[in-house]
Amino acid sequence: MSVHSSANIKRITTHILQEMKSRGEKISMLTAYDFSMAKIVDSAGIDIILVGDSASNVMAGHETTLPITLDQMIYHATSVVRAVSRAFVVVDIPFGSYQGNSSEALRSAIRIMKESGAHAIKVEGGAEIKESVVRILSAGVPVMGHLGLTPQSIYKFGTYSVRAKEESEAEKLIEDAKILEECGCFAIVLEKIPASLAKKVAETVSIPVIGIGAGGDVDGQVLVMHDMLGITQEFKPRFLRQYADLQSVMMDAFANYIKDVKNRDFPNERESY
Repeated sequence: MSVHSSANIKRITTHILQEMKSRGEKISMLTAYDFSMAKIVDSAGIDIILVGDSASNVMAGHETTLPITLDQMIYHATSVVRAVSRAFVVVDIPFGSYQGNSSEALRSAIRIMKESGAHAIKVEGGAEIKESVVRILSAGVPVMGHLGLTPQSIYKFGTYSVRAKEESEAEKLIEDAKILEECGCFAIVLEKIPASLAKKVAETVSIPVIGIGAGGDVDGQVLVMHDMLGITQEFKPRFLRQYADLQSVMMDAFANYIKDVKNRDFPNERESY
């Protein structure tokens, strides 16, 4: 990497993310929800850590992201922020904490920023949440947008299948991306949309576009940590590349521990006081 690359940056900021897009350096982003995992992923050199409402699924075992509360998101965000020294930390505002009205949206965003020490918030939607986005930004809180498959709207869509395949929905998505940029969002996540459309969005807006299931012609990529590490094995969409099989590693470790305890092999003399 060049001397200007993000590898040499002590702290990632919105300005640095914008510079990365300008020079064509891809942005790496992963989720994290707790201190220990966040410390590891930050040390590895990730650019953005998303404290995602996917915690509702992988940490709490819910079927959707809808049940997680603002207090729970702040708890996870606080744990992550304590671990991080380099990455830019973005926190999802959970379902029901910003859609109702812009005053509630602002209160939720301020609580996240004040109580967790995070660097930005993320909201799902376009034109329909414009007022909330503007209100949050007017208070000086950086906002990341999220378009395409928006999991908080799962019951509206009724499916997790690819979004914006129809021309009308694709046109609305491009318009929504422009609206989010004009409002002042520093970046947009595009989830599960055709790669050609994602490329068009990334070329249309000047802010960084991060994809998940949106092809390789965007400015960066995000995955859920538990999925890419193979801790969760049930969720294997086409866009997921599994970089490890930690479930197998962990199961082996647990099985060996249980065996050693049962056989009175653990602890041995060296492991006793």
